[in-house]
Amino acid sequence: MIIESIIGERKCDYDPRKLTTVTIDGFPLRILARRVDGAFPCAVNPIAIWEIKEYYYTTTFGSRVADGVYETLLDGMEIEELYEHKKINILHYLMIDAHDTWWNCGRSYLCRIVDMLHMGYVDEVLFGYEVVERLPDIVANLIDLLDSSAT
Repeated sequence: MIIESIIGERKCDYDPRKLTTVTIDGFPLRILARRVDGAFPCAVNPIAIWEIKEYYYTTTFGSRVADGVYETLLDGMEIEELYEHKKINILHYLMIDAHDTWWNCGRSYLCRIVDMLHMGYVDEVLFGYEVVERLPDIVANLIDLLDSSAT
C-alpha cells in the first residue's frame, strides 16, 4: 500500500511469480536463482527488488530463518556478479519484522544480515516500523531512477 500510494500509475510487480531476469535486446543475460517478493518496475530488467522476512507465531526457531538469510545472501551475490561483469545494477532491499524471532531467538542471524549489509549484498535493511518511515523515500528515489533512465 505504501509503494502504490507513491508510484501512482507506474508499473510495479508486487508479487512476481517468475524469476528475476535481466535481458539485453530482448535476450536473457542473467536469470536469478529464486523468486523475490517484489520488483520495480517488474521482474524483467528491474531497477530494484525486495524481500520480506517476517516470522511470527512460530513455535520453534528453525531452519526457516536460516534459509531466509541464505536466500538473501544468494540474491545479493548474484546481483554483485551481474554488476561486476556487466555493470548492471539492481538495488536490493530487505524488510524484516518479528522482534522475538530476530532479537531473542536468532540474534546470530540478525548479525549475519548486518554483515550482508556491510558487504554490499543488500542495499538497505528496513527493520520493523522503518518500513513505514523509510520506504516512502526509497520509492521516491526509485521513481527518480526510473524517470532518469527513460530519458
